Amino acid sequence: MENKRINGKDLIALGYKENHAMGVALKINKKRLGFSKEQMLNYFKEVLEKPEDFIAHEIFKPLAETLLHIETIQEDLIALNENPEGYAVFGEENIELGAKEQMNIAMKLPVTVAGALMPDAHQGYGLPIGGVLATNNAVIPYGVGVDIGCRMALSIFDLPDSYLALQHDKLKTVLLSETKFGAGHGFLKHERAKHEILDGKAFEENAFLRELKDKAWAQLGSSGGGNHFVEFGIIEFTEKDEALDIEAGKYLALLTHSGSRGLGATIAGHYTKLAKEICKLPYQAQNLAYLDLDTQEGQEYWIAMNLAGDYASACHEVIHTKIKTALGAELLAKVENHHNFAWKETWNGKEVIVHRKGATPASKDVMGIIPGSMATPGFLVSGKGYAQAINSASHGAGRLMSRTQAIKTLHKGDLKNLLAENGITLLGAGMDESPMAYKDIHTVMAAQENLVDVVATFHPKIVRMADDGSRED
Repeated sequence: MENKRINGKDLIALGYKENHAMGVALKINKKRLGFSKEQMLNYFKEVLEKPEDFIAHEIFKPLAETLLHIETIQEDLIALNENPEGYAVFGEENIELGAKEQMNIAMKLPVTVAGALMPDAHQGYGLPIGGVLATNNAVIPYGVGVDIGCRMALSIFDLPDSYLALQHDKLKTVLLSETKFGAGHGFLKHERAKHEILDGKAFEENAFLRELKDKAWAQLGSSGGGNHFVEFGIIEFTEKDEALDIEAGKYLALLTHSGSRGLGATIAGHYTKLAKEICKLPYQAQNLAYLDLDTQEGQEYWIAMNLAGDYASACHEVIHTKIKTALGAELLAKVENHHNFAWKETWNGKEVIVHRKGATPASKDVMGIIPGSMATPGFLVSGKGYAQAINSASHGAGRLMSRTQAIKTLHKGDLKNLLAENGITLLGAGMDESPMAYKDIHTVMAAQENLVDVVATFHPKIVRMADDGSRED
């Protein structure tokens, strides 16, 4: 127990305030340097009480300096709005306090215009996952997220639902042979796909992006870890859909979820660091550091973000094309939507920047896909353009428990039984992606009946995920 990690609550108990000194202390604690938790807490208490005694200390000097100059640091910070506007919360009873607290802070930014919290919301970095934030001419890298342009893509084939049972082994082989998953994984040079995204001028005009081009090429058409997947399933239309021109019935469909891989993650890290250097916010809001779009840095990020979004779309296109070719099937329709992005939109007659971090665009008649989990349905939806939600909806069911908690508390036997009950074949995945780690998708959908109409229901049947449950690109 004594070596359990130290968190902000431990430091507050010692008398620390939620300011930059706390951040410095937590950064020092990450190194630990062989000290127990008790020893580190004693040191932190001593430094807080007499920082001048540690001004030359090899380990605690940065903390001592911060404590001695904290008033000066506070004076240089951008002030938050202490009387922010309210925001709509959907499915509030099933949203954790941490997500609400993060949204409360986001609403205090001086550039914030409006906000909303989707029913799948849970705590993230900066803006909560499931958070929607409209700002005035400013973009927040962590309001977009690390996996820039992460998206859902659905291909509906001219094959009946019976095809899945008859060709189960073939479909399983196709997923294993035509996809690649996992942290940092990509293709060898002779395996790499060709796509016009690699010819984009953004790669040539920005030296930082130019250095990422080869990595982007290597990972083009691959999927990350965590909750990213490629899966076959049955999609059911209870009546003809005029928009897609698909008759009522059940069809074989391919659903994919992944984003911009290492390209997006590196862009996010680089411009978040830059934003924090330029935009000095109070400690509790520092992960919401923003870039003014009238500045060079803001424009650079905007171009890089859009490149990452286009790249994520290209990854899905490569995957869907390879699998369609392997099946020899005809495509009836394809629907794609993304989250972890920022859009220029009109809000109350004014152009704003709408961040949807883990939230789906749901303007009037805009189609999107809201998945459940590997063992629960997903939904093809049409947006209603609900103003209070800033034309948004959830991007999934949302996590019920953290990955660490899921790994520690859930049992493989229970997962195996659940998959068997639903006739699902799972290829890869860790226990952190167990359906029990997610909110009930039906409860989430019920909380957003004003936001979307359900067009069709997708039932996953053969699910491919990262073999090791890895997350980072």
